Amino acid sequence: MATTDRQATTLALAHALSAAERGLAVIPLSRTKLPALRSPHRDDPAPTQTPCHGECGGMGHGVYDATTDPSRIRELFAAAPWATGYGIACGLPPHHLIGIDLDTKSGTDSSAALRELALRHLFTIPETVVVLTPSGGRHLWLTGPPDAVVPNSASRLAPGIDIRGAGGYLVGPGSRTDHGVYGTAPGTAHLTPALCPPSLLRLLLPTPRTHRSASPTPGEHGQGLVQFVLAAHEGQRNTRLFWAACRAYENDLGPALLAPLIEAAVQTGLTEREARATIASAARMSGWRG
Repeated sequence: MATTDRQATTLALAHALSAAERGLAVIPLSRTKLPALRSPHRDDPAPTQTPCHGECGGMGHGVYDATTDPSRIRELFAAAPWATGYGIACGLPPHHLIGIDLDTKSGTDSSAALRELALRHLFTIPETVVVLTPSGGRHLWLTGPPDAVVPNSASRLAPGIDIRGAGGYLVGPGSRTDHGVYGTAPGTAHLTPALCPPSLLRLLLPTPRTHRSASPTPGEHGQGLVQFVLAAHEGQRNTRLFWAACRAYENDLGPALLAPLIEAAVQTGLTEREARATIASAARMSGWRG
C-alpha cells in the first residue's frame, strides 16, 4: 500500500474514533464511498430467505457492522487496510440521525428546493452540523425521535434532495474518496445534530396507504404537481416532470394527471414525445400496474 493510502487510512480511523466518542456508530468505507468490507456470505451456494445482518458474528455486513466500540472499530479498519473513509449509520440511538443530502449533480438547485419546501410547510432548518461534499453538495445532520423510522429515499422529497435514514449511512467528515475529501462547513463542527422540525419530519415519514376509489380525481395535490412542472427552468424540465409523475403514480393519480402533466411539460419546452417517455419511465419506476 502506498504511503499516502496508509496515511488516509490512519486519518480515517482517527476521525471514525472521534465520531464514535460523540455516540455516532461507524463503519470503514473505501474510496468509492461503499463499505470497505465485502460480505462474508458472497460465496454461499444457496442464499437464505432472510439476509444476515451480522448475526453470524463476522464482518462485512455494511451498515449493520456500525459500532461505537473503539476496539471493534479498530478491528474493522484492521480488516480493511484499504479504507480511506468512514460511514456514520443513521437512525441509531442516541442521535437517531437523519441526513438531508442536497445534491448538485442532478442539474437542479436542491438548496432552493429545500427553501421552497420550508416556506410551503412552515418550517425552518435549525443550526446544525453541515458536511461539505467534494462535488459541492451538502449534508445536513438532523435527529429524529426514537419511534420515528425515516426511510432512505432519492429525490422523493424534491429533485436533488436525498434522505439518509434507517439502514443508511452518511460519509463522515475527514473521509477521502476518489473525488476529494469530505469536511464540515465552517462554524458547524462543534455543533450537535439539531432536532428535525416536526413539519419536515412528517414529510420524511412514509405516507400511510389508504383505500382509494377506482377513479381518483387530481384535487389540490394534483394541481400542485402540475404547477411544480410549470415552474421548471431549462435544465430542470425532465427532472421535475419525472419527480411529479412519480408522485402522481404513487398516489394513484397517474392516469388522471397524464394529460395535464404532458400539457405542462410542453409549455416548459419539452416535446410531447419527450414528456410521454418521461412519464412512462416514472410509471415503471413507481410500479404502476393500472
